Amino acid sequence: MTATERYDVVIIGTGAGGGTLAYRLARAGKRVLILERGSFLPHEKANWNTAAVFLENRYHTKEVWTDRDGHDLHPGTGYWVGGNTKVYGAALFRLREADFGVLQHKGGLSPEWPVKYDVFEPYYTQAEKLFCVHGRQGIDPCEPRRTEEYPYPPISNEPRMQEIQDDLQKLGLKPFPCPLGLQLNESNRVESTCIRCDTCDGYPCLVHAKADSDVNCVREIMHLPNVTLITRAKVTRLLTNGTGTSIDSVEVELEDDGATTRFAGDIVAVCCGAINSAALLLMSANDKHPNGLANSSDMVGRNFMFHQADAILAVGKEPNHSAYMKTFSLNDFYFGDKDYPFPMGNIQPVGSFHHEMMKADAPPLTPKFVLDLLTTHAVPWWLTTEDLPDVNNRVRIIRGQIQLEYTPNNTESFERLKNTWIATLKKAGHADHWFHLNAYFKKRIPLEGVGHQNGTCRFGTDPKQSVLNPNCQAHDIDNLYVVDGSFFASSGAVNPSLTIIANALRVGDHLLERLH
Repeated sequence: MTATERYDVVIIGTGAGGGTLAYRLARAGKRVLILERGSFLPHEKANWNTAAVFLENRYHTKEVWTDRDGHDLHPGTGYWVGGNTKVYGAALFRLREADFGVLQHKGGLSPEWPVKYDVFEPYYTQAEKLFCVHGRQGIDPCEPRRTEEYPYPPISNEPRMQEIQDDLQKLGLKPFPCPLGLQLNESNRVESTCIRCDTCDGYPCLVHAKADSDVNCVREIMHLPNVTLITRAKVTRLLTNGTGTSIDSVEVELEDDGATTRFAGDIVAVCCGAINSAALLLMSANDKHPNGLANSSDMVGRNFMFHQADAILAVGKEPNHSAYMKTFSLNDFYFGDKDYPFPMGNIQPVGSFHHEMMKADAPPLTPKFVLDLLTTHAVPWWLTTEDLPDVNNRVRIIRGQIQLEYTPNNTESFERLKNTWIATLKKAGHADHWFHLNAYFKKRIPLEGVGHQNGTCRFGTDPKQSVLNPNCQAHDIDNLYVVDGSFFASSGAVNPSLTIIANALRVGDHLLERLH
C-alpha cells in the first residue's frame, strides 16, 4: 500500500522535539503529517497509582533492548503522543551560557556547540511561554542571561520545604525557584487546571495540567485542516531516491490494520528521541548508505549521553507532609566549589514520595506502618552531573534489536556532588540518614533510566565529526532533519527538555524559510 498524498513535512515522533516542531509548522499553515508509533496515553485512575507507575512500569514500553554484553535492558521510556514528556518531571531549565562552550571537567572535556546561547536565548523565551514555565530570574547563581522574566510566577514552597530552603540559605547557599511547566494558578485556584497533587513527577497527569508536548502542542493543532495525525504508526525505514541524496518516502507499519504503507514529504523530520532516532537511521541502511543513513561520518549512534544522576532519600527528625516538593533547586555546585574546581551539577527535590517506591528495597515483611513512618520523614532529592560525550558510548542495531553500549564517565564529579550534598543536608539538620531511591532507576540498573537521553546524532560544522549541520539538517541527505535530543554536542547538567523544545522552535523557523 502506498499513500498518494504528499506533505510539506513528515514528522516522526511527538515528544519534546517532534510535538513542538509540528506546532510551529502547523500554526504557520504548512501541510504536516505526524506519525506516532504509540497512541494517546490512557486517561485512567492508574495515572496516579504509584504501584502501577513505579513498580509495574505501566507506562513504559515492554520492548527489550540489550547492553554491550547482550544482557536484556528494559528501558524506562514510553511510546505515547507526547513521548516521554507525558511522564517527565516538567523541570524546564535553560542550559548555562558556559555549557555552549568548552568546559574542563574532572572526567574530560565538554565540547563547544556550533550554535551559541545568544541564538538560543529568544527560543528559550518562546519555549517557556509555550510550556507555561513558572520561575523567577535573578536568584539562580549561574543563571544565563535572560531578555524577559519567566511567563508565570514561581510555585510556592509547602511549609516543610520552606523550612529546608531557609536553613540552606542560612548556610550561604542560594536555592531558587525550580522552573516548572505546570498549568497552576495559585492566586486563583478556581481557574487552575493543576491541583498541586502528590502524583506529578514521573506520573502521567490525570487532569492534563502538566505542560507536555501532547497537551500544549499536538492537541492544539491536531484538528487543523492542514494537519494529519496518525497514531499507532511505527516508522520502520526511511527510503532514499536512487542517488541517495534525499528521502523519497517513509515506510510505516500501521498497527490498527496491520498494513504497511509509505508516505512522502518535501522534508522528513526524525524526532523519535536520541536512541530511537539513531536506531531508525541505522536500520534504514541501503546501497548508497551501507552504514545507515546520514552516517558517512560513522557518528550516527555515537556520543550517547543520559547524565550521571541518582535519586536519594534524606530522612530527618521533623515530619515532612509536603504533597509536592519540587519547588526549588540549587546550582551552587554547578561549576564546582572552592575545594573542587570542576563542574559538579544540579540538585532538585523529587516531586513526591510514596511508600510503594520503597517496596523493592525494603526487607521482606517490613510492615506498611514502618514504611509510612519513614515516608513522612523523608525528602527525595535528584542529583545530576554532566555525562561527557564518548564515541564508544553508542546505539547499535544487532540482529534488528537496539543495543546500548555505555561506560560511565565523569563519575568522580558525580560522587563529589552527592557527598557534598549529603554533608550539606546534615549540616543543615535535614539528613540524619540517607539512602538510594531505586524506584527511579529500577533496581540499580542505571542504563535503563534513559529519560535524559541525548547525543547520538550530534550537530556541527565538520561532516566528518558530526551527523547534522547547525540547523539539524543531515550533512549527507538534503531533506532529512533530526529534531530531538540527538543533536546535543554535550549534555550539560540540567534536564534537557527545554533545550530540545527551544531547538525545535529554532529549526521550525529555519524550515519555514526553506519552505517559503
